Amino acid sequence: MTRTAIAAVLLMAVAQARTTRDGVYTEAQAKRGADVYEKACASCHAPDLSGSGHAPPLADVDFAKEWDAQPLSDLFERIRTTMPADAPGTLKSAEVADVMAFLLSKARIPAGSTELPSDAAALKTITYAAPKGDDFGTIPVTRLR
Repeated sequence: MTRTAIAAVLLMAVAQARTTRDGVYTEAQAKRGADVYEKACASCHAPDLSGSGHAPPLADVDFAKEWDAQPLSDLFERIRTTMPADAPGTLKSAEVADVMAFLLSKARIPAGSTELPSDAAALKTITYAAPKGDDFGTIPVTRLR
């Protein structure tokens, strides 16, 4: 490969790498996700995402730390294969993406004009970038709803 070709490949890889701060979901998608969350997730994770019993919170600093710098494909696969706890693997891929959009919206990660993809391969190119400081970490979970 020539230097020019290598540079072009590297440039394309950098251009394709995005984070959740790049507006990777839409508000409409997050609204659909809220409906799915209410039906399939809230009974364990609580309506305000604060968690309950064995179900962890989905909108706190620990959640942000766990997923920070991870590809969204990892979160997608975790939800797709293990949730809801009483019927793992029953959510459609589009529903999983919608729930993820809802979670991002509750973390005050800004929406954009393109929907979050509903396949793991496309989500590998998007990294979760945890909100910082006043954007998230100091906000009590009860104020996120």
